[in-house]
Amino acid sequence: MTDLAEVIDVLERAYPVRLAESWDSVGLVCGDPAESVDRVLCCVDVTDEVVDRAIADGVTLIVAHHPLLLRGVDTVGVHTAKGRLVHRLIRNGCALYTAHTNADSANPGVSDALADLLGLTAVRPLDPKSTAPMDKWAVFVPSADVGTVREAMFEAGAGEIGDYSHCCWSTAGTGQFLPGTSANPAVGATGKVTRVPEDRVEMVARTAVRRDVLAALRRSHPYEEPAFDLLELAAADSDEGLGRIGELAEPMTLTDFTHLVSRSLPHAPVGIRAAGDPQQIVRTVAVCGGAGDSLLDTARAADADVYVTGDLRHHPVDEHLRVGPPALIDAGHWATEFPWCAQVSRLLAETVPGLRTEVFDVPTDPWTIHTSRGS
Repeated sequence: MTDLAEVIDVLERAYPVRLAESWDSVGLVCGDPAESVDRVLCCVDVTDEVVDRAIADGVTLIVAHHPLLLRGVDTVGVHTAKGRLVHRLIRNGCALYTAHTNADSANPGVSDALADLLGLTAVRPLDPKSTAPMDKWAVFVPSADVGTVREAMFEAGAGEIGDYSHCCWSTAGTGQFLPGTSANPAVGATGKVTRVPEDRVEMVARTAVRRDVLAALRRSHPYEEPAFDLLELAAADSDEGLGRIGELAEPMTLTDFTHLVSRSLPHAPVGIRAAGDPQQIVRTVAVCGGAGDSLLDTARAADADVYVTGDLRHHPVDEHLRVGPPALIDAGHWATEFPWCAQVSRLLAETVPGLRTEVFDVPTDPWTIHTSRGS
């Protein structure tokens, strides 16, 4: 059997908590990490219908995109709508876990699932996150002491690249120095030029741990005055971030692309609507699952021909189109995020042996009726 802690580890490797926005609420909402999990239900929103399905099917974990308790609360009593759901989950042995803006920025994440569904290629982040500030260390160490110094720096947080640790590069050479009269050399003697077989050891470290790495270097190095280079690296864009932008296999008109979006996404009453010249040719497509009007200018700066997202409002769209492209497609909040459910379901099924996963595919979009004039 798999315990909940193992499943959480898989989820947080795929959707790191560090990617969540500061205002967000992600992670375990209820449940015991030590208890076993054998069946998972993936959904966008935690509604009464989702909880009903979970309890009826014996689900032991719900993985949701939208937080049930996003805003600050001071009670989860059963007299409240959300508190009632929490109590039902706990009483029926069903845990709840949320991956929200961390899943939005992860790679692959929410917008990757949307881009895949639309057949985009050469996909990259629309609004990439910058990598954490990094230092490059080059330390000159007597060959006999390389292991000690290297391990001390690793212990202080150096040598980490993505999911890898203890990363470094070394080359052998000859060090030379002349100790002054007041020096207390560990090797050689004052007033005499000394040559020592040394290694140049290079590694990176987050700037945030610079003091710790320097202290470890000085503490472990045999020399009175260790020689080292410290370079602060330029920030670079990562492959993580909000939204995605990619290319269509074949260009098409905005009208045809809007119909493609409608055929590709799950049906929801809110429908699909487009803003722009119906005959405009579309090649480069930007997408952002959920509410994406904060990235309108970003999509324009990226030279997208069309931007697909949800929850677009009249005035921002009007102002945007007065300036120019991209054209806009509002495909709804739920519909543009729902493809992620299959992604996380597949991730867990392929990573955790024996775990049964399923997707709640009934629309949980709060809009339930859509009608056109005269219908």
